[in-house]
Formats: sequence, structure tokens, C-alpha cells
Amino acid sequence: MQNKLKIINDPVHGFIRIPHEILFDVIEHPYFQRLRRIGQTGLLNLIFPGATHTRFHHALGAMHLMFTALETLRQKGVKITEEEEKGAMLAILMHDIGHGPFSHALENMLMDDWHHEKLSLLLMNKLNEEFDGQLSLAIEMFQGKYHRKFFNQLISSQLDVDRLDYLNRDSFFTGVSEGNINTQRIISMMNVCSEGELVIDAKGVYSIENFLTARMFMYWQVYYHKTSALAEFLLVKILERAKYLVSKGMDLPSGENLNYFLHRSKSSATDEDIYRFTQLDDNDIIHAMKSWQDSEDFILSYWCKCVIQRNLPKTVISTHPFTPEFIEGKIKNTNEFFGIDNGKELVHEIKRKLLPYDTEKQPIYLLMKDGRKIRLEESQDQLLSGLMVHKTARYILTFPRDISR
Repeated sequence: MQNKLKIINDPVHGFIRIPHEILFDVIEHPYFQRLRRIGQTGLLNLIFPGATHTRFHHALGAMHLMFTALETLRQKGVKITEEEEKGAMLAILMHDIGHGPFSHALENMLMDDWHHEKLSLLLMNKLNEEFDGQLSLAIEMFQGKYHRKFFNQLISSQLDVDRLDYLNRDSFFTGVSEGNINTQRIISMMNVCSEGELVIDAKGVYSIENFLTARMFMYWQVYYHKTSALAEFLLVKILERAKYLVSKGMDLPSGENLNYFLHRSKSSATDEDIYRFTQLDDNDIIHAMKSWQDSEDFILSYWCKCVIQRNLPKTVISTHPFTPEFIEGKIKNTNEFFGIDNGKELVHEIKRKLLPYDTEKQPIYLLMKDGRKIRLEESQDQLLSGLMVHKTARYILTFPRDISR
């Protein structure tokens, strides 16, 4: 009989234990193995060459941190059954199972506004049928329907194990040390209050502030880096353009599954949609972009060359929107340089905004020594949280590099 209680060596957390056989069975499933072929950070490796880690890495890391968090809570007297532990670990293991190729943005292109969480839930339900209902509790926790609220907060909140893993992992693989956080310290400060909600022991206030600032730095320095924002934007425009050209009758070479989505019209998801989606990964998109470099459509060919040859368009960044006159000037120059009349397709303003700490959406609570719980931003000890409740925005204008010479 096969030993399913494996130990996995992870570059970020060290040894990760698989304490329940059902976890191993889910990891072995083709739906989950597909995550090996889906990058965690899209085209970020065009800017940070080390960022080649996958969703597979991240899901295992988040599962490990969930196990650690539940052990910590048990030590503090929180009663957690083996079934609850199994459910929470399964829920976080599968939280990204519905991710499409590359970025979040591509999901909408392929499946009409189907967010990856909706797709994850759909795939979880399919897996639950295959595993005779063993994932029911995990699905309940994932949806926030389980009566003990802290399980869902560990899966999805402003301080969940998902964020704890991806910050450290992305920091590690990009080499951007500002994102490095002390996950063990944060987890050791976790607690559950009398209402059954996740709280942080008051003495952990600075670890939490460090986590929030690290996340803010990672967004502006890595995820929203102007070239990173541009690369993600280009992927969306490439697929958008390809879908448009196909709708006009142009024959574009692509793999069978991607071709299916290029021709798919808007409708609710069918069983075939789901099957085709689970066959797609980053390789399908890369293969298509390599072929489309030679497309007779100038716009599609130009964008694909930009990505595949890493000869990216020029970007200018600003804290304010660009004036219509400035944008018009770039469009005029583009048309003149390339001898085309649709230069506006190659000039775009991209907006990125960030609210580092949202006091309305599941605020972080501190547990005081006298048993009271207070919001993080209300703590007398907080130094930075009060500054992180304001939204910041950046505007990125992209246009062909050729016209900036």
C-alpha cells in the first residue's frame, strides 16, 4: 500500500508535512497538478528573472502555514477537531485550483467575468463528487458558511495564510527583500476570541504593521511595477485582439483548447468549458504568442513580439492621469512612424490603485490582555496603520518604444 503521508522539501518553509491521506490524493489529481504549469506571478520573470515559481509551490506553502496556524491555536486552548483541521487544510490547498494561465486578468478574457474563486469552487465541487463528499467541510469553510468564522478568516481575510505565503515566496523568488515577513512570529500571535473570530494578541501589533507595510512595498515595487503592469496588460490585449480577429473570420494558429476559448461566445459555463479550462496552462498562451508574432495583423504581431522577444513598449509613470493632448500626441507619432491609422490601439493609460489596509473589509482585531478586542488602527501602540487606510494610485502610459527615440 502506498505511503501518502509524504514530506516535501520547500525552498521557503523547509520541510512540509502531508498529515492526511486525502491531501495527498487531491495533490495527485490532474486539476491540482496543472498548477505546476501555471506561474504564480504571471510575466514577472521578465522583470525579476528568478520569479519562475508556480501556483503549485504556493498552494503547498499555504497548506503548511494553515497546519502551523491550527497547531498554534490548539496550544492556546482552541478546540479543533481532526475533521476541521483536514477541512481547513484542504480548503487552502485548493483555493487557487481555478486559476487560469498567467494573470488574474486572463480569467475574464477566457470565461466572461468568471473570477478564479468562482472557478475554484466549481472545481472543488467536482472533486468532492470524485472523493465521495470528503471535501464538503472544506467547501463550507472556503465559502465562509462554517459556523466557526476563524477558519474562513485563515483562508481569506486581510491577514490569511494565503497572503503570508505569497508575500514570503514572491519576496524570496524575486529577491525583493522588502516583502520578507516573519510568518512564524505572526502565526504565533494568532488567537481566537470568544465570538469565534480570528484575532492577534496585542503584543503582535508591530509584526502585523510590518506585514502590512511589506505587502504595500511588494505591490508598488513588484506586482504594480510599471513593467509588470505593462506585461499583464499586454497579455490581456493580445487575447482580446485574438478573439476580435477570430470573430472577424481570421484563422489564428493555436492549441485546441485555447482555440476553443477564442471561438467561444458569451454564455454560462458548460461542462465542456470547465473541461477545456482545466486543460489550459501558461504553455498554451506562450505557444500561441510565438506563432502570432508572424500574424498578418500588425497590432497582434507587434504585441506578441514585444512579449516573446522582451522588447517591451515604453512606459511613463505618474501620480495623475495623463492629459488627452499628451496621449493624442503619442497616437499621432505612432501612426506616422508605422504608417498605420489605428495607432490608438498601441497607446494606453493603465491605472493601478492600492488600499494597503481596508478598515471596512474584515478589519484586523487585536486581543488585549483584559480580553477586549480592538481594531488595529485604534491601538495606542500602532505606528503606521493609521497611514495605510488611504488609497494610492499610479498612472502608467504605454506607447511604442520606437517613437520615443
